[in-house]
Amino acid sequence: MPSSASYLGPTPASSTPRFKLPEVSGHRDVHDNDAKLLSISRDFRSDTLTIPTDSMMEAMKLASRGDDVYQEDETTTSFQASINALTGKEASLFVVSGTMSNQLALRSHLMQPPYSVLLDVRSHVNKYEAGGLAFHSGATSIALTPSNGKYLRWEEDVLPNLVEDDGDVHFAPTRVVSLENTLAGNIFPQEEILKISTGCKERGIILHLDGARLWNVAAQTGMSMEELCEPFDTVSLCLSKGLGAPVGSILIGPQSIIRKATHFRKLFGGGLRQTGPVVAAARVALEEHFYKLKGTHELAKWMEGELRELGVGMLQEVETNMLWLDPSPIGLSNAAINARLKALHPTPIKAGLPRVVIHHQTDPAAARELVEVIKEMKRERESGKRGEVVGNGEKKGTYGR
Repeated sequence: MPSSASYLGPTPASSTPRFKLPEVSGHRDVHDNDAKLLSISRDFRSDTLTIPTDSMMEAMKLASRGDDVYQEDETTTSFQASINALTGKEASLFVVSGTMSNQLALRSHLMQPPYSVLLDVRSHVNKYEAGGLAFHSGATSIALTPSNGKYLRWEEDVLPNLVEDDGDVHFAPTRVVSLENTLAGNIFPQEEILKISTGCKERGIILHLDGARLWNVAAQTGMSMEELCEPFDTVSLCLSKGLGAPVGSILIGPQSIIRKATHFRKLFGGGLRQTGPVVAAARVALEEHFYKLKGTHELAKWMEGELRELGVGMLQEVETNMLWLDPSPIGLSNAAINARLKALHPTPIKAGLPRVVIHHQTDPAAARELVEVIKEMKRERESGKRGEVVGNGEKKGTYGR
């Protein structure tokens, strides 16, 4: 080490040589963001695929540069305080993903096994979080298919399947009920949520919500976020799906649970340092895109009307930004439609039928073109020009992602 007398501080940036990474053939960072936006505007696979806007990028440049692990990043703490006020919850925690947000909540609630979590068999927590509930929390899942095919109900589904803590050592008592709203684009009726909440409170059972697309519920129903979140002990709110932030989810709940979740976030490897730029982008996404969500619902409903008129079946009624298609009544298969859309020239349409998802960067012209492609395929089949394999309308795929 140089002596204190001779050491004059770090070398000025202007005279510091740059470290050069090796270039790898086929992996140069050459990109065209305008082309990406065009591609995304014709992509109906998910509302997670949106790209950051110019205003997000500007906000990222102006964000604070503090350390969030030390809770010293002003952009992050300010945003969390705003979310607390918006939802009426005591505390909140910014995390990298909805999966982490859900898993942190459940791990923070589940303190002493054995225990079980009751949830919808189709839910993200059950199907699309890599078995995290078992891995992180050691919990048994009671995964139910709703008796009405749409959402769990207290009397018909939840109550009969709760495992009471009655001393029977053969079973893991139910400690948490986990709901999802929206699920597959369906809005969970608030009246039923209140019934489940009341029943859980009476039995000392915790109620968690995967509210990744709860913003869509607020936009469609006009209900406040505080009213939608009030029945739950904890809620996970995605900032990427629908709203379009490049990354992030936020967990809300009581101070004691958020404090515990902060500890588990570090344990899980999710303690980020300078979070300001990504949180700044999330704030812009919420402030600029929330009121665009209703428009995505309207476009989805327009598509539903056009496709029903063609004779295309729907696996469920469109309530928000998702359609579920069954083209078998007109003699087509989802696979055939996906392939035709992918083959469009010069700009393909990306789709993952049976699910069609509208997002705030969807081009309405692309939605019309998708409908026209199905219309053309129907005409071809009727004229005998091209044979297609008839689909069976089975509802499967990527609705949870």
